[in-house]
Amino acid sequence: MKPIIFDVDTGIDDALAMAYALHSPELEVLGFTTCFGNVAVEDATRNTLTVLEKLDRHIPVFSGANQTLNRGEKKKYPKHVHGEDGLGNTRKEVPSLQASQGNAVDFIIDQVKSRPHEITVIAVGPLTNIALAIKKDPKIMSFVKEVIIMGGAVRVPGNVTPFAEANILSDPDAAELLFSSGLPVTLVGLDVTLQTCLPKSKLGEWRASGKESAQFLAEMTDYYMKAYDSSHPGLGGCALHDPLAVGVAIDSSFVSTVQMNVKVVTEGEETGRTIGQPDRESNIRVCTQVDAERFVKHFLERVIRS
Repeated sequence: MKPIIFDVDTGIDDALAMAYALHSPELEVLGFTTCFGNVAVEDATRNTLTVLEKLDRHIPVFSGANQTLNRGEKKKYPKHVHGEDGLGNTRKEVPSLQASQGNAVDFIIDQVKSRPHEITVIAVGPLTNIALAIKKDPKIMSFVKEVIIMGGAVRVPGNVTPFAEANILSDPDAAELLFSSGLPVTLVGLDVTLQTCLPKSKLGEWRASGKESAQFLAEMTDYYMKAYDSSHPGLGGCALHDPLAVGVAIDSSFVSTVQMNVKVVTEGEETGRTIGQPDRESNIRVCTQVDAERFVKHFLERVIRS
């Protein structure tokens, strides 16, 4: 089993990615760390606990960054995509599960220290928690085995601006710090995630399964797909952004990568843009192709598993 720390800003595709990871025997989820991004960090923590409760899993959850590395608090959240609560307005009650004592940054450092060169961090939100951990203890963080990031748009346009993808734009300074840190990084960006599609027809199958967790996932994903109907008319579903990062952690052959030196634009109109130049010496692998059909099939076999 591959030990992972899963860093989330739990909205709808994070929830799908959580279910995929927790139903995959190849992964040992040591804990979830939360960050602002799709929602404020308090909501991200609450949503993470809600998803765990629905999936009947008890995994530690540590609350993390409530603001960017250098730019203060995020002002706007994509409620038109993820709903008022971040879960497609499905969160009906306060979860009975509680977040763990301590904070996300210390949890990441402590886990890496206890298992040097073993732990993979999957990060599917802004990269603030990881950047703060690097700043706090760069020596220990150099023992991270790999960071798999859902973020960036190296060869395609962004999804928030023509230049920038949402997670990188939410904290471009954190992304630049991580990319220049020397840590081994796999960048699972819009270059590949937009080639994946969860068809609307699958939601009916989830509902028909009779499983409470599947009903929950179907209801929230239906909200997400309605946002896609506006932004990507004719797609007939939604992209599996965050789940693909989990897929790469399970089976790296889902994607093809190119080693690149990646820089993040941190000022001006193109803020958040990820600029990649091929470099065989680089520690960053940028996903450029995906076997979308095989990945989506694998995801569907796992996501609503008991």
